[in-house]
Amino acid sequence: MKYWKTAPALLAALSASLSLADNFKTTNGTEYKNVMVKRVEPDGLVLSSKSGISKVYFTELPKDVQERFNYDPEKAAAYSVEQNAALEQTRKQREEALRQKAEATQKSNEQLAKDQAGIQWTKEQRQNAQALQARLQQLQQEEDDLTRRIQEAKRLPRYLSGQSGNKHYSYVNPAWQYVPDWEKSLSDVRDEKGKVRKQLEQAQR
Repeated sequence: MKYWKTAPALLAALSASLSLADNFKTTNGTEYKNVMVKRVEPDGLVLSSKSGISKVYFTELPKDVQERFNYDPEKAAAYSVEQNAALEQTRKQREEALRQKAEATQKSNEQLAKDQAGIQWTKEQRQNAQALQARLQQLQQEEDDLTRRIQEAKRLPRYLSGQSGNKHYSYVNPAWQYVPDWEKSLSDVRDEKGKVRKQLEQAQR
């Protein structure tokens, strides 16, 4: 019963001591003036002042301050081990997060490069197909024109006749003299047209 009666008083006293401004001086002479004890940890005090928040370890403080805040070296050592493990875990998690982020960024960049390459390839493929289509139309026009010329020439007599005095003679119709060249050109046009058509089919796949 005495414990339960005195416990609130101890807590109130501790709260009061934490809320009041205090001065601390470490064993090496460093002074912390007009500071408030923001938090008591097993291995030291977290102090708050106008200049900010700092931590002073009990190993740096005089024995009376250690006793005042119930410093226990064993608990402090266990707490330090626990804190260091937590910090190491946090560091590893941060490194892993950065690694995953870098990996995701690299994959994203690779995919973007692939997409851009695909877009470029598609653009070039479309331009190539358009050029082949235009060439195919041009060859078709040349084929039609040559076919028309040959057909018109062949409708005419191949040989014409003439008379000079009492002498009769025959000669090749001038309209026929170009037919062999036109037929050769027509064959070349048809060969090229076949090749262009195959290239166009491949480009459109």
